[in-house]
Amino acid sequence: AGWDLIKGDWIPFILMALVFLVVTNCIPIVLQGTMMAGFHIACIRKMMSGRAEVGDLFKAFNYFGATLLAFLVTAVFTFLGLLLCFIPGLVIAAMYLFTYLFIVDKKMEFWPAMQASHALVRKDYFGFSLFLLTLLLINLVGALACFVGVLVTIPLSYGAITAAYRDLV
Repeated sequence: AGWDLIKGDWIPFILMALVFLVVTNCIPIVLQGTMMAGFHIACIRKMMSGRAEVGDLFKAFNYFGATLLAFLVTAVFTFLGLLLCFIPGLVIAAMYLFTYLFIVDKKMEFWPAMQASHALVRKDYFGFSLFLLTLLLINLVGALACFVGVLVTIPLSYGAITAAYRDLV
């Protein structure tokens, strides 16, 4: 479903991935959550109207505070999980996979959105952890292709997460 979502709009999604990489590498941490939420907004728009635009990436600035706090708290929780071992960190990251979607789609603040994401993932920790691991491996393969592949794998990942959210919520 993620592939079907992006395949009709290659140019906007590749440009969004390029902007995403530049912005999140130039201003890490502060804009990471907002840009992630922006990717989800673009995917939701593609689902609803059949097209996405690069400008959709910046619509998440309306949720800057919530996305920044969600990113910081999720990053700390995931880091603490990774200190225990790779698997707990992966499970914790999977627990908050849909946080940004709840923020932009349901207009939730960061903590209720994190709780809603966890409640959704709680039904199948193993399956969602495997889903996240698969997306991470796909992005790794994209990075190994001289980093050009991530211009496709990043939109694919966000499309897959957004499609899963649509099916579950």
